[in-house]
Amino acid sequence: MFYMVTTIQVNEKTLLLLKKLKQELEVVSYDDAINKIAIKCLKSEKSMAGSLKRYVGNLSRQKILDNLKEKNDRI
Repeated sequence: MFYMVTTIQVNEKTLLLLKKLKQELEVVSYDDAINKIAIKCLKSEKSMAGSLKRYVGNLSRQKILDNLKEKNDRI
């Protein structure tokens, strides 16, 4: 794998944070730590479509809407 060596400037506080991240993530380099954090942040922007399945199970969309209508009618 080809690596391009680049130097970046960070303040002391950022360096301490990077050292702590490197240790907690159990990676061998700052590059690995930054990559893990960046990937995690990008994945969190994924679509939430289908995330309600754990709450409603395999109910159809129509059944969910019918249940909502029933609850609203009772009020």
